[in-house]
Amino acid sequence: MTTILVLNGPNLGRLGTREPEVYGSETLADIKASLRGELPEGVELELRQTDDEGELIRWIHEAVDRGAPVVLNPAAFTHYSYGLRDAAALLKQAGVPLIEVHLSNPHARERFRHTSVISAVATGVIAGFGSDSYRLAVQQLLRIV
Repeated sequence: MTTILVLNGPNLGRLGTREPEVYGSETLADIKASLRGELPEGVELELRQTDDEGELIRWIHEAVDRGAPVVLNPAAFTHYSYGLRDAAALLKQAGVPLIEVHLSNPHARERFRHTSVISAVATGVIAGFGSDSYRLAVQQLLRIV
């Protein structure tokens, strides 16, 4: 049984009501239901969200220990969390794939959003496709695991 961890950083628990013109009107529960509907037999998905940087880092450590592939939307932690980046590097070192996702295109937004400290240690990055960014990431993980 393969488990894919879909990990989400700060403020993503507010999807659906937070700036829907930027992030869309779907909630994380909607995204989870959509993703689960596309999983092949033998693949499970755990979707989690936290506003706490330390908890997100612990979840990455858990993924390393379990060998579980990760879809990560680091949200605001994308731009400055070297602790999260170092945890993500442990996945790379262990040969566990990590796809960084963003609902919006950070490069089409404010300048401070143009830099990701995570991208250099991610297997790949998918951004700008709304909730489809998650779907595309899961599809890619299924191809490579």
